Amino acid sequence: MPALLLATACCLGVAPAIAESGAAAPESGQSPVVTTSVWDAPEPWRTDRFYFQTSLATVHFNPDDDHTNNQKLIYGEWRLQERWLEGQVLVGASAFDNSFGQPSQFVFGGLLWRPFDSLPAAYVKVVAGVLHGYKDEFQDKIPFNNSGFAPAIVPAVGYCFNRVCGEMVLFGTAGLMWTLGVTLP
Repeated sequence: MPALLLATACCLGVAPAIAESGAAAPESGQSPVVTTSVWDAPEPWRTDRFYFQTSLATVHFNPDDDHTNNQKLIYGEWRLQERWLEGQVLVGASAFDNSFGQPSQFVFGGLLWRPFDSLPAAYVKVVAGVLHGYKDEFQDKIPFNNSGFAPAIVPAVGYCFNRVCGEMVLFGTAGLMWTLGVTLP
């Protein structure tokens, strides 16, 4: 299901650019000449406001027989025009299966920075919010868990190529997740 959502989002994000790319009409005996391509458009990650991603792979630092590495992440983020502490403000939510296969949710706010002038497609992101879903025998697996709700801070580093972005996400002291997503206007 996440792969289907990602493919749909990719098509929605790329289709308008393809329609606007405009190929010059061929004259008789000449082959068509493309005046601009999708890849020549301005970097959409600079102006796109929405980001959707899914998980590709997960690694736990201390593997346990109870752990699952298939998180089935569905993640949405709204990147606002506001800036704070030199970072772009964002808000979002995600649904996933936690490390123990329990359905979980995360609602958050955060900041995104592009610290490298020579590599503007690279970024650092930190989000903080409320995590829900670690229950029953696994409720003590995350700090400050109260009735399945706990605060969480999640840092990530990422890189965008046009509308496609990849991230490496650190989830606490438990492990790393690699994600793939798309930005949309």
